[in-house]
Amino acid sequence: MLGVGEVKSLIWVLSLLSSLCISIGFNPIDNYLIDCGSPTSTSVGDRVFVADNSGSGILSTPQNIFANTSSNSISSTTDPGLYQTARIFKATSSYKFRIQNHGRHWIRLYFFPFVYQEYDMSAANFSVSAQQIVLLSDFQHNNGSIVKEFSMNINADELLLEFIPSKNSFAFLNALEVVSVPDNLIVDEALTYRSGNYHGLLEQVLETVHRVNMGGPLVSPLNDTLDRTWLPDQNFLRNKNLAKSVSNIGAVNYVAGGPTQDFAPNSVYGTASEMNSAGDPNSNFNVTWEFNVDPGFQYLTRFHFCDIVSSSLNQLYFNVYVNAWMVYQNLDLSSLTRTLAAPYYVDFVTELSASSKLKISIGPSKMNGIFPNAILNGLEIMKMNSSIAGLGPMVPVTVSKKNVGVIVGVVLGVIFTVVLALVIFLIWRRKRLRHDQSSKAWVPFSMDNFHSVGSKFSNRTNNSTASNQGYRFPFVVLQDATNNFDESWVIGVGGFGKVYKAILKDGTKVAVKRGNPRSQQGLAEFRTEIEMLSQFRHRHLVALIGYCDERNEMILVYEYMENGTLKNHLYASELPSLSWKQRLEICIGSARGLHYLHTGSAKAIIHRDVKSANILLDENLMSKVADFGLSKAGPEIDQTHVSTAVKGSFGYLDPEYFRRQQLTEKSDVYSFGVVLFEVLCARPVIDPSLPREMVNLAEWAMKWQKSGQLEQIIDPNLAGKIRADSLRKFGETAEKCLAEYGVDRPTMGDVLWNLEYVLQLQEAVVSSDPDEDSTNRIGELSPLVHNVNLMDVSATDEQFGMSIASMDDVSESSMSKVFSQLVKSEGR
Repeated sequence: MLGVGEVKSLIWVLSLLSSLCISIGFNPIDNYLIDCGSPTSTSVGDRVFVADNSGSGILSTPQNIFANTSSNSISSTTDPGLYQTARIFKATSSYKFRIQNHGRHWIRLYFFPFVYQEYDMSAANFSVSAQQIVLLSDFQHNNGSIVKEFSMNINADELLLEFIPSKNSFAFLNALEVVSVPDNLIVDEALTYRSGNYHGLLEQVLETVHRVNMGGPLVSPLNDTLDRTWLPDQNFLRNKNLAKSVSNIGAVNYVAGGPTQDFAPNSVYGTASEMNSAGDPNSNFNVTWEFNVDPGFQYLTRFHFCDIVSSSLNQLYFNVYVNAWMVYQNLDLSSLTRTLAAPYYVDFVTELSASSKLKISIGPSKMNGIFPNAILNGLEIMKMNSSIAGLGPMVPVTVSKKNVGVIVGVVLGVIFTVVLALVIFLIWRRKRLRHDQSSKAWVPFSMDNFHSVGSKFSNRTNNSTASNQGYRFPFVVLQDATNNFDESWVIGVGGFGKVYKAILKDGTKVAVKRGNPRSQQGLAEFRTEIEMLSQFRHRHLVALIGYCDERNEMILVYEYMENGTLKNHLYASELPSLSWKQRLEICIGSARGLHYLHTGSAKAIIHRDVKSANILLDENLMSKVADFGLSKAGPEIDQTHVSTAVKGSFGYLDPEYFRRQQLTEKSDVYSFGVVLFEVLCARPVIDPSLPREMVNLAEWAMKWQKSGQLEQIIDPNLAGKIRADSLRKFGETAEKCLAEYGVDRPTMGDVLWNLEYVLQLQEAVVSSDPDEDSTNRIGELSPLVHNVNLMDVSATDEQFGMSIASMDDVSESSMSKVFSQLVKSEGR
């Protein structure tokens, strides 16, 4: 047995080892550090910048000049030694690097203009491209040292970095880095102004515009695991008196699963700018920083938070703004990290900037009883460069007058040839399309692995075998069916694009979803939707009829759902109100569809975007789950979750999934719980126009549910029409779905069973049994429960959605009668 002292020592050692593991910096596989123009290597801390040598095979240049200076005016946040020399390029030149680790890399370019012989580098004008993506265009720098930092995904075995002088000018470079970046540093998506997330960050080239340590001093690359520079925030504050600097570096607690020092060092998370409330509980102002940016771009803003000011959990609540747009309302860091002083970050993508200023603000929460305070520890602003991605190197061309006539003649000849070929192609194409339309309306699927729809799962549904074949539609057929994509035929708009009502030649109504080329959702979602609906067929999943991928189009064709979305039947339309029974049947149908996704194959399928707008209703108000573009296969049998970037819709998003980026079927359960409250209350899940305590439906409804007064917030159209026991069971089911941790939530099978039971409670005929309270009696259940066979229940839930294992989830005393109906032979 260990003594008390030994136990304490062991705990201290384990704690130390844990902190050391968390603090170990990233070791890049690709790590090219070049001191340009230098005849020898230069050390910067523990990093060595090697001399570039045109004979080494890395540098390729037809004409270059070594330059050096002994100027004392060099002022650098990195190291003056790197700026003592430079390489001057009089013609297009390139560096070529072998890439061993595909993925995101830093590209850092060091510039310090000085005069060398007849070359005044402050007058140099040039462009820089990487893999033919323009990083700098017509770049000219004439004021001190600067590091231009970019990060981009490199998925080739070589990186070609080119320097292209403008006409009658030259290019120069003092130092260069090409270094691997941790895979998880930039995830694929971020928050946006609109509902839903921005997708596609992994493909963006990001240029660091500002990296700021709020409330703290300058952090040099020597004190950052990824060799970054963090500037103090004082020069960016609009009103310095409204903020105060705080420091508690020793309190920073890097927790497993959260940001590490690779995201930001201790000196950033351990310092903060705090709202200077001066102890006044009535303080009401925002702390604002203002940054210069280039208009016409979107910016990825990364907020770094670490609550080093609170003495207890749930003490600090505040709001975060970008250009007066609220990014986060009532942000409580302790509820996200489960402890104090744990680092946390939030990514937010701005709209296209029309201004040269970007304003970041933090301010107090308006919640009652909360002391006004707010903090920000660090901030990164990165320009998203995709708008110029794909441009080739801009090589200057010199043309003499005597060659102008020859060039014009050649150009005109080429244009004539191209136009003639295009006319011939269009004539052939028109004839071919006419032939295709006369012979058949569509042709079978031929996309990879998408030849047939339904396959092995079709025998578990009510769909006919004939419907289990999907088709590729010619574009002209869909043009005709939608009246040339008439805007008056639009029946919905989503992140992927617009949905049109369409009528095929045989009179069949279909829904046509046409991808918007400017949408953030693209080919991946298009393929996922086809793949998912090709594998699964179920009466409560919207059926895919076919697709079109001609002319770079991404079009999906579905069965037509006459009554639109559940959302439109609950609010924001003039449609008649649904009865409580209708709403329960819609919820039950949706739960069956989701349960089938979770259990219909060896590996669960997680929908990831469960919401009322993705639940569609046919002519009989039967519900079907739609929109599988974000769906993902669940974990392997020996795993508990899938690690993935967060996707979904605001208001429905599982907070545990958002925190940990670990996806399970229980994430769908959480979203469905929000839908249940949406069905009950008939209001949006996020409504900024309401008082602050009502903005988030899930939080608001849970408060009333836990206080036992759920009947106070139900849809007025349902007032007096819901039995008390039915409402109570419905509220309990929704509450369990919204449990903070996934392990505490029921499965969709359990949810389905409980909703069936809620419907039975609503429809039960009350008998006059003096021994039971009327709200707990079920005298006669509908045939749905009377006719359940025990063998069928244990074998499948396809017909009724019930299982014996889930019966212990029902707490009402009346459950004994329900169970007796199932187990007694006369009740089968």
